[in-house]
Amino acid sequence: MKMKWLKIPARVAVALALGIASPAWAQEAAGEGPTAAEAMFTVNNTWMMVSIFLVFIMHLGFATVETGLTRAKNTVNILFKNTAIVSIGLLTYTLIGFNLMYPGDSWLIPGFLGLSGLGVGAPEGAAGLIDYAGGAYTYWTDFLFQAMFAATAATIVSGAVAERIKLGPFLIFCAIYVALVYPFVGSWVWGGGWLSEMGFHDFAGSTLVHSVGGWGALAGILLLGARKGKYVNGKTRAIMGHNMPLVTIGVFLLWLGWFGFNGGSVLSADPGAVSYVLVTTSLSAAAGIMSSMATTWIIHKKPDLTMVLNGSLAGLVGITAGADVVSVNAAILIGLICGVVAVLSVMGFDRLKLDDPVGATTVHLVCGILGTLFVGIFSSDFKISIQLIGILAYGAVCFPLALLIFGVLKATVGIRVSEKEELQGLDIGEHGMEAYSGFQIFTNS
Repeated sequence: MKMKWLKIPARVAVALALGIASPAWAQEAAGEGPTAAEAMFTVNNTWMMVSIFLVFIMHLGFATVETGLTRAKNTVNILFKNTAIVSIGLLTYTLIGFNLMYPGDSWLIPGFLGLSGLGVGAPEGAAGLIDYAGGAYTYWTDFLFQAMFAATAATIVSGAVAERIKLGPFLIFCAIYVALVYPFVGSWVWGGGWLSEMGFHDFAGSTLVHSVGGWGALAGILLLGARKGKYVNGKTRAIMGHNMPLVTIGVFLLWLGWFGFNGGSVLSADPGAVSYVLVTTSLSAAAGIMSSMATTWIIHKKPDLTMVLNGSLAGLVGITAGADVVSVNAAILIGLICGVVAVLSVMGFDRLKLDDPVGATTVHLVCGILGTLFVGIFSSDFKISIQLIGILAYGAVCFPLALLIFGVLKATVGIRVSEKEELQGLDIGEHGMEAYSGFQIFTNS
C-alpha cells in the first residue's frame, strides 16, 4: 500500500520542504491541499518578509558607513544615533505615520493630506490576511515593510550632520520629521494622492525616501555650519574617516539591503518583475563604481576608495525610482551618470563650504533627483514634466519644514555642541565613553 504522504500535491510538498507552509496547509496536505491563490499568498508574503529583513540590515550598513567616514572620537555617537533612529522610526510610524501615509478614503484635504486614525490594527479575519492587498501580503507585513523605509529617511540626515550636532535635538528632529513630514509627503504618491493621480512614478523611493532625507540633511548642514578645521583660509581641508574597512563593509551591506528595498517594492514575489528589478539595481550600482573610479582617477590622478564606494551608492539611489520600468542598458547608463555626478557633486558641495562628512546630500538628494528625472527620460510611459513637478513639490515642502524644525531647535535648545566637545569628540562629550578604549586622544583635528 502506498504511503499517504505520497498523495500530497507537488506544490505543497515543495512549500513544506522550504518551510513556508502555514499550519493550515499542513492540516490539508493529506487532502486536496491549498488553492493556487493560497499558495501564492504564502509565497508572496514570505518574499515580502525577507525584503523586510534586507531593508532592516541596511541600518547596519548606514551605521558602518557613517562610522568609517568619520573620526574615531565620534564612533559611539554615530552608532548611538543609528540605533535610536530605528526605534524612533518604528514607533512613530506605529503611532501616526502609517495612517498618515496611507489614509485610504480619509483625506482631510483631498489628495494632499489625510489621516485614517492613530495606531495600527489589522482588519479582522481574511480582510487582514489573504484578502488584504489582493492576496499579495498581510496587513502586518505591509506595515513593517513601510516602517523600515520610514526609518531610512532619518538615517540619511544622521551622516550629513555628523561630528558636531547635539544628540538630543537631533533625536527630536528625527521624531518630528519621520512622524509627520515623511508620511505626509509620501501620501502624495504611495498613498494615492495628487501626484499619483498625475502619473508621477517613483518605484522604490528616489524622491519619496532618499530626497526627503537629503532635503533634511541639507537643512541641517546649513544651520549647523562646518566642522572646525574643515575650511581654513578659503581652502578645503580633508578630514579623513578613520576606518575604510568599515565603510566598505557598510556599502556592501547597503547593496545587499537594496535587493529588499527595490526587490520588495514589487510588492509580490512575481518571478519576472523581481528578478528584473534586481538586475537593473545591480547593474546601476556596478556602473556607478566604474564611472566614479574613472572620474576620481582623472581628476585626482589616483583612485579614491571613498568616492568609488559612494559611486556605487549613487548608482543604487539613481536606479531606485525606475528600476521596474527602464531598460537594462538605461540602468547601466543611469549608474554611469550618477557615478560621475557623485564625484563632482561632493567637490561642488565643498566649494560651497557645505560640510557633509559622508556625502549624504550628494548620494541621496542629488542622485535621488536625477534618478527621478531619469524615469521620464528613459521610459516612454512617463513624462519628464510630471517627474519634475514631483521633485519640485517635495523640495518645496521638505526643505522649508526641515529648516523650520532645525531652526526652532537652534533658537531654543541649540543644535551644535561646544567647541571643546567637538575637539574632544562627541563620544566623551555626549556619552562619556569611548569606542576604542585607551586610544582616545584629545586633539585639535
